[in-house]
Amino acid sequence: MMSCALEERIQRDLVSALKNRDDATLSALRMLKTAIQLASTEKGRTGGLTDADVEVLIKRAIKQRNEAAELYNMGNAPERAAEELEEARILTGYLPAQMDDAELERIVSGVIGEVGAAGPKDLGRVMGRAMKLTQGKADGGRVRDIAARLLG
Repeated sequence: MMSCALEERIQRDLVSALKNRDDATLSALRMLKTAIQLASTEKGRTGGLTDADVEVLIKRAIKQRNEAAELYNMGNAPERAAEELEEARILTGYLPAQMDDAELERIVSGVIGEVGAAGPKDLGRVMGRAMKLTQGKADGGRVRDIAARLLG
């Protein structure tokens, strides 16, 4: 049983990729669909997955693809690295649009003023509040980089 709009979209796109013989999309979505099915049948889980739950799984899959690509590059297998990066790019299309750097910098600057941060030692306080404000719309690494630069 489908439990959220994002999961339904993934299923539709998987069927479409199968019909169109789009191997990269098919591979990425099959692995994602497996992760969704495993998560939805976890011991102790009641009810289906929400879009937010599926987004967490997508982010995890993207991170795994990027890490694998890095390892393939280090192992002198650029073709496999390119395949992993293509799958990460495909999966990124299922996440909400990310904030641009200017908007992110404006939010982080506001948080710095709000919490009275004075330097790098206050990074944790800034990060906690900034991540709540940017939830799902900005990668934590980008938020941290901007916060560190502004506090540094």
